[in-house]
Amino acid sequence: MRGDARRLALLPPGAVLVNISRGDLVDDEALIAALASRRLRAAGLDVFANEPDVHPGYRKLDNVFLTPHIGSATEETREAMGRMLIDGIEALGRGETPLNRLC
Repeated sequence: MRGDARRLALLPPGAVLVNISRGDLVDDEALIAALASRRLRAAGLDVFANEPDVHPGYRKLDNVFLTPHIGSATEETREAMGRMLIDGIEALGRGETPLNRLC
């Protein structure tokens, strides 16, 4: 379910959108238009649809905050990611399906 213009219009005027999930969940053109018109007060993004290329429209706005994707940049998270990988490999070795299989 992508955040296109129709969905963004469902947000109350003056809302702040934060996306730390996936860049392609929000339509860049629709978000830029909502920010430029001040329909949305601001946006905070640390993920982008075409990473590492950021839509140039964001750079013209003073109400968007862009950061590199740092959501997993903690020692604890990186350790947990490593443990999850090892657990998945061990599950495969036992002929089982890893718990985090996507399809």
